[in-house]
Amino acid sequence: MRTTIIKKTLRVPLSDGAAGDGRALARQLDSALIKVGFKASRELLEHVSTLADAEDYAATIVRAVKELVGARAQHNPYFKDFPHNVPDTVAFWLSCIEDVAEFTGNLLDLPKYGRVQHTYEEMLAAHADLVPSLKDRVTVLHLGGTLDDEITNLYLELAASPIPLGEDDRTLLGDLATQRLDVAPESVPTRENRAILNAARLVAQRPLADIDTVTDVLRLAAEASGGDVTLRENTRFRSFRRPERRALLAALNEVQPSKFGDVNQHREAWKRLGERLHPHEHPFEQAKDVFAVARKEKTVRSFAGQVEMAFADKDPDLALRILSKAPGLLLRSVDRLVRNGASGVAEAVATAAPDVSGRVLVSVLEHLSNRENPDAARVFANRGRKVWIADDSRPPIDATAITEVVEAELIRRLPEFSSLTVDPEVLDVVVPMSGTATEDGFGVLPRGSKLSLEGDVLRFFTHWRQKSKRTDYDLSVVLLDENFAFQSQVSWTQLKSDGAFHSGDLTDATDGATEFIDLHRDAIKAKYVVPQVNVYAGEGFDDVAESTFGFMTRDLDQLGKPFEPSTVRARSSMRGKGKVALPVMFERQGDVWHGTWLHLYLRGRYWGNRVEENRDLVKLIAGAALHRNYFTVARLKNLFERKGSTPGGQSIHIGLTRSDAGVTTVAELGNMLSD
Repeated sequence: MRTTIIKKTLRVPLSDGAAGDGRALARQLDSALIKVGFKASRELLEHVSTLADAEDYAATIVRAVKELVGARAQHNPYFKDFPHNVPDTVAFWLSCIEDVAEFTGNLLDLPKYGRVQHTYEEMLAAHADLVPSLKDRVTVLHLGGTLDDEITNLYLELAASPIPLGEDDRTLLGDLATQRLDVAPESVPTRENRAILNAARLVAQRPLADIDTVTDVLRLAAEASGGDVTLRENTRFRSFRRPERRALLAALNEVQPSKFGDVNQHREAWKRLGERLHPHEHPFEQAKDVFAVARKEKTVRSFAGQVEMAFADKDPDLALRILSKAPGLLLRSVDRLVRNGASGVAEAVATAAPDVSGRVLVSVLEHLSNRENPDAARVFANRGRKVWIADDSRPPIDATAITEVVEAELIRRLPEFSSLTVDPEVLDVVVPMSGTATEDGFGVLPRGSKLSLEGDVLRFFTHWRQKSKRTDYDLSVVLLDENFAFQSQVSWTQLKSDGAFHSGDLTDATDGATEFIDLHRDAIKAKYVVPQVNVYAGEGFDDVAESTFGFMTRDLDQLGKPFEPSTVRARSSMRGKGKVALPVMFERQGDVWHGTWLHLYLRGRYWGNRVEENRDLVKLIAGAALHRNYFTVARLKNLFERKGSTPGGQSIHIGLTRSDAGVTTVAELGNMLSD
């Protein structure tokens, strides 16, 4: 848990070891951290210097940050001199064929292909030491409170998140909830989090809380069965103990019958759950009606169904009157209402907005800012980050009045402040409104966020480790011109092209495998660069033991081995349902690379995915992502300025990480807008 705290918060819990002279160990710790791009704060070094026999404590700190940037693996490229001496693709293949008597046509049958032919130590010997640079990343680790306090704080922070958490954070919240059953968060705004906490209470036979819809009970049952609390995937419900069945049915019995229409959305899941709960064995008549609706023995029209009937009858004003009873759904439907000619939409939004979460308000603003002109293509991403594309046939709309109403509500919610400062590096970061629009990792930002990188070389890397069968991932890059037209590509089928170099194709990851691609800024002719990771064979991104993507920068005179932790700018997990990952894209402007986070997955094929087959889709996605307007910190700053400062208000500083107690991080802005 100490390692988890460090990786999640960059705070190191206090050691409970005996006092003593640890000054020498503190110096060793600081030196070890610097090698991987981290620096211990003064308070952390002072704490270590007062400890006796703190070697395990220091080792835990170093291990945590190495895991964070991916430095614990041995990143050994196929070509040990990479990025130097990368051969021509055909010449390399021919050299592999020379070693066999007869070539079957399958590269995997060649003993030299896809398998590293040198040891990790031999690769290290081929590279000079990294020359330190002022451009290298330095991330500060701070001293936290006791381990018990840090666990509680992280639990409360995750539980109170106003935005849906990502998969890893949901799992962590479930683990922490079992340890903190006696700690009650002040509020749990998201229903998924409520279900996770209630699942821990259910198992411990504690009273359930915050259940007011039938779907709340279904989420709880799914989470308690080890299934998907988001209900996107089918759950195989477990056999519940009699006290658990009674608790679930009692909670269901308290739900208002007017909400039973929601059963229709997950009818099959309710029928499977009914087989596990045995509602006929308990005296909860209203709960029995829920399963009767699922079996179509009773009919209850859902709220959404009433709205759909109004639109089907070409009566948008009736749809608006119905939607006015559900503020959140009304805000999500403003585009459709305006397109269908409903009258008084802005007035209805003004009435509903105070009862709508900040997450929905921000989503509406972002959506409307992209509706003045139709896009060349509509790019959709579901909560699993799988993407699909459709033509944009919608007519543009003028939603100025609605935008003004929503902005006014957000301004009202902003805290009173006497001064506001914003780190320039976060102005182009998207205000996070969902944990599903990002990935777990280091230096990772929400989808649409932009960053700038300097350096002669931009280096991508992907590392994966298979679980049970041979798995071949392929790191590739699509190179596009200023009009997003295809220019070239670099992959296992083309190892180099105009200043871009591939480290060599690895086809087995029993002990882990890493592929790199270098882009030399002054030699690259492309305007846009879109890296991708293709599942060629074996286990998917959700199935492997480990799967990450990252990038680093360095100058040509820095030398160093292919993977240098201190040069890593970001490392993102890859956990998605598709077979082609699109983590990020870059635009080259003079001496600077401007990146835009994507966090998207293409469905791809079962096996054999290659860059040549998906490059046209990649062009459309890259163009749509670059031209989309996102709700960034810069726009939030504008809302603060319109609100105006107030004498006696709080001093607010917005930054990427919490360097001291007075910083509001980008991750916390969702809380600010939801208050």
